[in-house]
Amino acid sequence: MSTGLLMLLTLAFYFLLLLFISRKSSSSHDNNAFFRANRRSPWWMVAFGMIGASISGVSFISVPGWVGATQMTYLQMCAGFFFGYVVVAFLLLPLYYRLQLTSIYTYLGERFGENTHRTGALFFLLSKLTGAAARLYLVVLVLQQFIAEPLGIPYPLTALITLLLIWLYTRRSGVKTIVRTDALQTLCMLLALGGILWAVISRLGLDLHGVLATVSQSPLSRIFAWEGTQSFWRQFFSGIVIVIVMTGLDQDMMQKNLTCKNLREAQKNMCSYGLCFLPVNLIFLVLGILLFTFCARQGIAIPAQTDRLLPMLVSNGSLGSIVILPFTIGIVAAAFSSADSAITALTTSCCIDLIGVERHNWEKARQERTRKIVHILMSLTFFAAILLFRAINSTNVINAIYVMASYTYGPLLGLYAFGLFTRRGVRDRLVPWVCIASPIICGLLDHYAPLLWDYKFGYELLMLNGLLTFAGLLLCQTHKAAQLSTT
Repeated sequence: MSTGLLMLLTLAFYFLLLLFISRKSSSSHDNNAFFRANRRSPWWMVAFGMIGASISGVSFISVPGWVGATQMTYLQMCAGFFFGYVVVAFLLLPLYYRLQLTSIYTYLGERFGENTHRTGALFFLLSKLTGAAARLYLVVLVLQQFIAEPLGIPYPLTALITLLLIWLYTRRSGVKTIVRTDALQTLCMLLALGGILWAVISRLGLDLHGVLATVSQSPLSRIFAWEGTQSFWRQFFSGIVIVIVMTGLDQDMMQKNLTCKNLREAQKNMCSYGLCFLPVNLIFLVLGILLFTFCARQGIAIPAQTDRLLPMLVSNGSLGSIVILPFTIGIVAAAFSSADSAITALTTSCCIDLIGVERHNWEKARQERTRKIVHILMSLTFFAAILLFRAINSTNVINAIYVMASYTYGPLLGLYAFGLFTRRGVRDRLVPWVCIASPIICGLLDHYAPLLWDYKFGYELLMLNGLLTFAGLLLCQTHKAAQLSTT
């Protein structure tokens, strides 16, 4: 059986399983199930499913390849991630549960005004579209190489079919279905990661002691750096802030947390999930070192784009045919887990924040019809974003995601910081201009800093972006007290 046919059969079986779970979990199809899962999700299921949703297909492909450029210094950022999850659990989640939010950007409207509410939602839409499209772009590229290309299917059609499959199993109950399918997909992803790791270790002829020795003796095993863009403190604090904005200020990640029965269960979910993130990424980095070691021993040239290292070794048979099945399951599970929740969150934010389906006195049937139309439109917009990213991307994908986050999540960081840590109001009509100006200034500083001051920004650009937004809000503050108490 050819590699492409085996992957196609695996994908078909996997999708049928997701569709079965979707039908079993969609006893109700209304907006309450789609947006909030009736607020009855088990916290442990949400936590387990969020592992797969946050890791995505990018980690499966990009993190092992990233070892060649940055060694294991990514763990410095992962260490910061945990403290970011603690901040989200005990600072942001209590606020969201106290206000009983469906979309977290409703807080901005209650705190500052309608213009700020819409600005926050639009920045989320931009952030999620670019980040999620970057993640799915890479996975679709692999599916194209292994399955579609031998069948003469062009890349755009492969991307469209992938999104159609995701739409089919999320269209009924949205986040209620996703909580359950994400748990299955995380399990499949972790089993697949173990299968690939076992295959590589077998090819290298190593036992556990040999693996530890190989990793510890490799020049790629460096964890701590103290200079440059990968220096510890820059990475560590960037990790904290990245989690706060890409989880705590992200409707996609928070929407699943807000389906838990109460605040205490949501906090248990967040802390448990945060503890799992470091060891899972450690395994991905160990896999990367072993892949580079394998290539060195076999005399295999490393591709210029190291994202393609693992797919290359699978496609040329270097790791044996046994690795095809876990590789397929791993990337598909990770890709679906990330993309399905992203499309659902985009639909939710558009309906709640921009259209206001629950603020208007619309009948229930009209609200549900609007949500279904928006869900289709968001899937098509997602498709267009994937094609755009494919046209312009030329960097390591996971690095590109964090770079984009520095520009798109920075204004959200500044808005929430101002709302939580001050009691001042702002001139609501000026907020959109502040949020647009901050990323532009950051872009100029990022370009000119190496020329003028011999300094290259890393992910700390996100913190600078948030600080500039905060400063801009101070300039347009009013003496009027906050509309909403933050205590």
